[in-house]
Amino acid sequence: MNPRDRFLRCNRFQSVDHAPFVEIALWGQTIERWHAEGMPRDVDTYFYINGNEYFGFERWEYIQINTLMVPEFEYQTLEEDERTVVFKGTDGVVHRALKEGKVGGTRMSMDQYISFPVTDRTSFLEMKKRYNPHSSIRYPRYWDDLVRCYRRRDYPLALTSIGQFGFYSMLRRWMGTEKACTIFYDDPKLVEEMLDFLTEFFIELSTRTLNDVEVDWYNYFEDFAFKTGPLIGPNIYKKFLLPRYQRINKHLRKHGVDIISLDSDGNIEVLLPLIIEAGFTQICPMEQAAGMDAVKIRKKYGKALSFSGSIDKRELAKGKQEIEKELLRQLPFLLESGGYIPTVDHTIPPDVSYENFLYYLDIKRKVLEGRYGA
Repeated sequence: MNPRDRFLRCNRFQSVDHAPFVEIALWGQTIERWHAEGMPRDVDTYFYINGNEYFGFERWEYIQINTLMVPEFEYQTLEEDERTVVFKGTDGVVHRALKEGKVGGTRMSMDQYISFPVTDRTSFLEMKKRYNPHSSIRYPRYWDDLVRCYRRRDYPLALTSIGQFGFYSMLRRWMGTEKACTIFYDDPKLVEEMLDFLTEFFIELSTRTLNDVEVDWYNYFEDFAFKTGPLIGPNIYKKFLLPRYQRINKHLRKHGVDIISLDSDGNIEVLLPLIIEAGFTQICPMEQAAGMDAVKIRKKYGKALSFSGSIDKRELAKGKQEIEKELLRQLPFLLESGGYIPTVDHTIPPDVSYENFLYYLDIKRKVLEGRYGA
């Protein structure tokens, strides 16, 4: 069974030889630690795309369609001292960031966000100018050559890169988390206008891809929850987001995409009935620190949703016994019930040793292939 068949059959709750063997990603600081602990420096650590021969991960790919602003803002350093730098990023957001602790583009501490490019309707109308869906730069060069390769593939292919497009996530990029939560109350007409624009933009941008390529799945990037619940409640979701999700998901299904995933950290359990109603078929990454109990959710919702994730990254930082316990806590049931791709529940942090990660992969593979305890 090739990776594409395995991915499709798994997410459709059909029989597979074993669940896909994949992982998510690493902090830059984790990569630095693992190099010091013996991981070869020529190992590709971008796990989620193109697979990974060194670790034995299966190949998945994302079509590199750009859903973000074109053109970007010009990067500007605004202030700087010994400890911090204040800058305007290419997304138009003004940050204050610590200089120390940055490795491979990953900061140990979150930046302080000072201002965002969209504050009202006037600035939104200016932002719209950066979202022409027909801009040629949104598609990879030599698109026709890529299409020919995609048509011969044996690996799953997703529409757009991971972490790019979602409704709440786009509002947050433009306005910041606080305003992306309060605007639904403060200016509902503006948020309706923005969401309608994003819907039209995505449909226009994606139609060419969907006509040219048989796409296997699509992943909305939202991240609209925290440890104990979502940042927007069911009423807001139902009024503002549900009809737009349904419209795009109908568009995707019209073009043969029947695996539609919602990516959100935090606890989204209260939204699950609406997520299903919106047409989603998969959720990830099932963050354990936020109480996303995959076994409980599977028992409640059955085959309405497939899962990816759910392995507590914090347990990998402990000992071998804790790693085995975490895997055996849920994998046997979830793998038996189907529709489950086991990965850690977020980017692997630097408190996880290279030795522990290799041990985790060894035990996980044995469980997936039915060899654990043999």
